[in-house]
Amino acid sequence: MVEMTMKVPDKLAQRLRPMSPWLPTVLELSLVGFKTPAVQTASEIIDFLSTGPSLSEVTAYTVSERAQERLRRLLALNEAGMLSSEEQTELDEIEQIEHIMTLLKAQARKRLAGAANE
Repeated sequence: MVEMTMKVPDKLAQRLRPMSPWLPTVLELSLVGFKTPAVQTASEIIDFLSTGPSLSEVTAYTVSERAQERLRRLLALNEAGMLSSEEQTELDEIEQIEHIMTLLKAQARKRLAGAANE
């Protein structure tokens, strides 16, 4: 892993401070370049991480019912072979979000387990 140091304005630093443990995930989500409504789900996650959640809160986190319902709809359309190309792009983006969140939750669980063993 590479360690980076950067200069940011004081005002931005205040906004980033609560999410500092989660900043790599926030940056990763921000760099995906969403082109569909999946960006709303990514924004939900970024908003959650900006609250500075505990490791336990991260492992328990789920996206909103709206986001879950949208995913269920896209999966049903996909199963029926009825996805438009835009919906396929959205489903692909949601899969990227899911992958990032799975990695984040695994990291949080590992850190929790490490803290319990100390």
